Amino acid sequence: MKKKTEVLDNKAMNRALTRIAHEILEKNKGGAELVIVGIKTRGVPLAKRLQEKIKMIEDLEVPIGELDITLYRDDLEKAVDASEPELKDTNIEVDVTNKKVILIDDVLYTGRTVRAAMDAVMDIGRPSQIQLGVLVDRGHRELPIRADYVGKNIPTSDREIIVVQLDEIDEIDQVSIYEK
Repeated sequence: MKKKTEVLDNKAMNRALTRIAHEILEKNKGGAELVIVGIKTRGVPLAKRLQEKIKMIEDLEVPIGELDITLYRDDLEKAVDASEPELKDTNIEVDVTNKKVILIDDVLYTGRTVRAAMDAVMDIGRPSQIQLGVLVDRGHRELPIRADYVGKNIPTSDREIIVVQLDEIDEIDQVSIYEK
């Protein structure tokens, strides 16, 4: 894989997340009924960052959770060792019933991860609403899913890959396009 372009650096990523936090609060008239749920792996640190930004804006600590969608994937049988999928543990300590759940992920591509995440959330409880926030929307949807909050739209070809690196995991904040 050859790196083609860096599209977001640390400052641009921070600005995008600040904007998303404001948009979430504006659309939901505050954060009182919200639960932010990060889709593992990189959605989790993004959810934590959004929680911090909302606390700075509204002085309100919105509950967050971590969601593992491994068992909800529609391509599980195609995995290298589908008989023993690696579970990353779901951790949502608040009841999501009648709450507005904001799913957070790094990249929106085909929509299949989001579909699996919605199924997983519905197995936990019955939220009043599910919204989606992503750092990057790269297009190429296979399902009728769209994000409510987008950090950056990056149209890509099928030969390109979006790589999101986060300081909490990769020790650097950046989003790059790579050529397959």
